Amino acid sequence: SGLAATPRWPGTVRPVHPAPTAMTDIASETALIHLVDDDAAMRRSLVYLLDSVGWQAVAHESAKAFLAAYQPGNVACLVLDVRMPDMSGLELQRELGGHDCNLPVVFITGHAEVGMAVDAMKAGAFDFIEKPFSDQRLLDVIAAAIRESRRRLHAVQRQQQAGTRLAHLSQRELEVARKVALGLPNKVVARELAISEKTVQAHRRNVMDKAGVSSAAELTRMLMIADPGFAAEPEASKS
Repeated sequence: SGLAATPRWPGTVRPVHPAPTAMTDIASETALIHLVDDDAAMRRSLVYLLDSVGWQAVAHESAKAFLAAYQPGNVACLVLDVRMPDMSGLELQRELGGHDCNLPVVFITGHAEVGMAVDAMKAGAFDFIEKPFSDQRLLDVIAAAIRESRRRLHAVQRQQQAGTRLAHLSQRELEVARKVALGLPNKVVARELAISEKTVQAHRRNVMDKAGVSSAAELTRMLMIADPGFAAEPEASKS
């Protein structure tokens, strides 16, 4: 889901859209690896390594340079150093997290920075790699991060699709849908909404037709995909 307002990255005018803007084929989309490190030699080395195995990589000299160039909503991952001037890797992670960004983050750390990396993991980082590391270790972690990016974006697409179907329901139909999805019988739904059971049956048929589902179980799955916070109401209501 997008943000309520149109936020701005520090120093830029780029709006944040964590969800894909179109229903793209995520499975076949070319992945992009963002590298953020203030060490020019390290950037060149990492780009060369990733290019040698056929991956597309783009290097950024600072966190702010990355934020100015980043286009959300694509299959990608972010590999960055923990310690950088102006904005550290941890500060960049917090900035992205504050905007509900789906980008998997991989930290590169020195031995003395492992504690910081643990904090980053607790804050939602995908993984961290301690220097010195082998090329294969880095490639394996990036491959896993790209798989995670595809999984996250697929989940966002499913949420968008479910939300689009449910958007066709009227407010009353949505109220009925939620109660049906919770397993409440028609007579209980009618009582709780102060309408007739016949009206509930009519709304229920409309809900199934508009949402494109054929059972309460399918409707429940759709509501849970569209709204991960959808939760069961008290069991007492079912009698």
